[in-house]
Amino acid sequence: MNAPFVMPALGPILPELVLAVGALVLVLIGALRGEKSYGLVNGLAFVVLALAAAALVAQPAGKVLVFGDSFSVDGFARIMKAIALLGSAVALVLSVDYLRRENLTRFEYPILIVLATLGMMMMISANDLIALYLGLELQSLAAYVIAAIHRDNVRSSEAGLKYFVLGALSSGMLLYGSSLVYGFAGTVSFPGIAAALQGQSSLGVILGLVFVSAGLAFKISAVPFHMWTPDVYEGAPTPVAAFFAAAPKVAAMAMTVRIFIVAFPGIVGDWRQIVVFISIASMALGAFAAIGQRNIKRLMAYSSIGHVGFALVGLAAGTAQGVNGVIVYMAIYVVMTLGTFAIILGMRRGDTYVETIDDLAGLSRSQPFMAYAFGAILFSLTGIPPLAGFFAKFYVFAAAIEAKLFALAVIGVVTSVVSAYYYLRIVKIMFFDEPAQSFSPLTPALKTVIAVSTIAIALFWLAPAPLVSAANAAARSLF
Repeated sequence: MNAPFVMPALGPILPELVLAVGALVLVLIGALRGEKSYGLVNGLAFVVLALAAAALVAQPAGKVLVFGDSFSVDGFARIMKAIALLGSAVALVLSVDYLRRENLTRFEYPILIVLATLGMMMMISANDLIALYLGLELQSLAAYVIAAIHRDNVRSSEAGLKYFVLGALSSGMLLYGSSLVYGFAGTVSFPGIAAALQGQSSLGVILGLVFVSAGLAFKISAVPFHMWTPDVYEGAPTPVAAFFAAAPKVAAMAMTVRIFIVAFPGIVGDWRQIVVFISIASMALGAFAAIGQRNIKRLMAYSSIGHVGFALVGLAAGTAQGVNGVIVYMAIYVVMTLGTFAIILGMRRGDTYVETIDDLAGLSRSQPFMAYAFGAILFSLTGIPPLAGFFAKFYVFAAAIEAKLFALAVIGVVTSVVSAYYYLRIVKIMFFDEPAQSFSPLTPALKTVIAVSTIAIALFWLAPAPLVSAANAAARSLF
């Protein structure tokens, strides 16, 4: 006779419960008050995210497994959830003025952000293939709607449709790969899969792993499953693109790391080949395809593809040091990305938002704060010391060298040099070209996000220990 299901203590799942209950309450408020409730719902959504972060911080250290060991709360999950919550909260802040000016103040938007964040939290803590798929679909379904939230805009509708069709295809590939792994390993649990394989892979498991990797590559927008990223970033409203570039990417990367490290630790040699290929292809495409871009959002899409490739360099090492590098990289990447999109949202003349890089001409003379902040962020994205972006790349390259992946590290450095061209080209346009028409003054919210991200990037070298130590402890919790 089966043992009765026992409800676990609420402590390990309290952040997720806060998000779930909060989303239901916000739906009720929106339904009762109608479209005029956007301001209230948006403010409460930010409070819900803050409460979830507080519940996350209050959790005791150590590893806890609940729901039949399908949900893992450990150091790695906590730090990646914290980064994802930060990305979601800042994306909400960046959305307020844009949505008001574009007449998109629908109460559904912040609710969908909260639901997508709930799916991300589930993805990060998933300890078996079924829990992972549930979290992934919850996050993806909300994201599809957010991408097409501007219903009267053809580009936004097209972005949502492309994201949905290609996302459904990738989910099917992930599900098929999961079924193959289950068929040959006899379990969906990550530790169970690791125990069943015991360092000996079969052709069926490798085939399943290839399909799983394809699904994961889509979610992190890595080559060769990146095709949706430029179109969705360009077509979706700018705050939505900022959200996609930050929080969901962190969750997808965390999910990828957990699958490879926890479920397949004994066959590192097999999956490392896949990760190395995806990493090199992403770094190369991100470096070369962005050179000809004139739309700043499309350029940031290719930039994000390249940065995913750099983060995967750490995963390819397959060591605690490599996972540490991935965590540090994603944390710094989110700060740089949010600062960049805050500046893109500041590219406004009256109520008209512009997106071409040439519109930044002579920005240093008309709005020096914006120009110098963007310059610092671009130098950091390039990886120039002593800015935070240099340390992000340093940690993943160091892990690759430690794992004797010398060619991968060299290719990473070369593509960094290539990518410097299109980052520094923007700096040249801002500081040396003839001024274009100046932008409208920045809102207090945009000023705050730009200032905080720039300070964090510029002064990271003074106190890197808190993030690096926390990432190191989080990485060890997976091994």
